[in-house]
Amino acid sequence: MTTLILTVVGSDRPGLVATVAHIVDEHGGNWENSRLAELAGTFAGVIQVSVPIERVEELRASLSGLEGLLTIAVHAGSGSEPAEAPQELSIRVLGNDQPGIVREISAVLNASALSIESMTTETRDAAMAGGRLFEASILARIPAEADPEALRGALERIAHDLQVDITVG
Repeated sequence: MTTLILTVVGSDRPGLVATVAHIVDEHGGNWENSRLAELAGTFAGVIQVSVPIERVEELRASLSGLEGLLTIAVHAGSGSEPAEAPQELSIRVLGNDQPGIVREISAVLNASALSIESMTTETRDAAMAGGRLFEASILARIPAEADPEALRGALERIAHDLQVDITVG
């Protein structure tokens, strides 16, 4: 078996996941991990599958048959898991929406060599205050050489500058 990463994008409609899952199954594959979402009427996802190496090209051909319904790119996956579970940091952000929040926070994480494992963001109406609220949940992998106190200090400065609440756990 070999690991493949599928990226899928298309106009949202019922049956997209079932269609891709059926094709993977038809080629002896196993759907292992995925992150799927609908945003602004567009369905997008990243899917990790394992498939017999001799069936990879057949799978690629079958998936390309979905053109017009979904745009799918097939990438070779590493198939390897880290030797030990990495340390992770959870970050929550909440505040008035404004340009630059993600840019500033991701720059701080990058400067400390943290890798973003997952990130979800959303904006919503601020019922009592008017305007829009921005909320983010970030899970980042911490390298052994990172300085947690320096990172916390940098995030506190960003929170102050942007006037948002940042909770680090």
